Amino acid sequence: MGFIGVDTGGSSIMRVFPEWARILDLPTDRLVGHDLPVGASDDAYVQLVERIRDDPEHRGALVTTHKMALYGAAHHLFDSLDPFAVACGEVSSIAVRDGRLLGHAKDPLTAALALDDVLPPDHFATTGATALVLGAGGAGTALTWSLQERLDRPARTVVTDTSAERLAHLRSVHERRGTDEGAIEYVRVGSPEASRDLLAETPPRSLVVNASGLGKDRPGSPLPADAVFPENAVVWEFNYRGTLEFLAQARAQEDERGLTVVDGWRYFIHGWSQVIAEVFDIDLTPELVERLADAAAAVR
Repeated sequence: MGFIGVDTGGSSIMRVFPEWARILDLPTDRLVGHDLPVGASDDAYVQLVERIRDDPEHRGALVTTHKMALYGAAHHLFDSLDPFAVACGEVSSIAVRDGRLLGHAKDPLTAALALDDVLPPDHFATTGATALVLGAGGAGTALTWSLQERLDRPARTVVTDTSAERLAHLRSVHERRGTDEGAIEYVRVGSPEASRDLLAETPPRSLVVNASGLGKDRPGSPLPADAVFPENAVVWEFNYRGTLEFLAQARAQEDERGLTVVDGWRYFIHGWSQVIAEVFDIDLTPELVERLADAAAAVR
């Protein structure tokens, strides 16, 4: 199985996968990293997908940072793309099955599963909290999609990004989904200070998420050092490894502001288990997910 990312060798999955392969009785315990730089060329994505497709021993791959870029460059190579992949314009799971190349966008499902671990099902309805999502890339797209799928979806969701293009793409995804007009505000920010000002307007108990990739693929945080989180907010760092500046900011205010601080570990567990299940055509039960989570905890 392949793993497409920027620095795959640093991921815990390299130590976790052999044990998961034993638990799931997979036909292989070998995970191969395929590293590409951020901003890789279209040809690089096409060549990599073709290599996976044409290798008779390759069962598929998980895609991390490159989900949207890979879709943009190589979607024409797939025999099948699921509705999430088409709507979100990304591929996070590549499966080679019966000679066919299958692409899936598992992130909306992964985000929903992880969100259920973070928030009770009536959180927004009972608290009046809103959501501030810092980053409109693949992670932000998946999370805002899953937030809109909730029965108690927040009355206000604000998504920020430094890129007008990414925000426009996210808006188009929600238009195709049929998201109510005005349910999501798309805000281009030119500096961390602009995000700080939006954070200051966010009510208590709200969900504040770093979906920007800063702190993992690149050092830094979408918020400046003097940013103050809302009281009793749920602060979610999508990353679980890297420099994690955003996570450090939240933990420094955890006691004083009454924050619930969550990192990306459960997102990691759900993301990988869902793609492995797709690649190897496994029925993944909640009980099996917990067995995998327990096994992964040993190498965290």
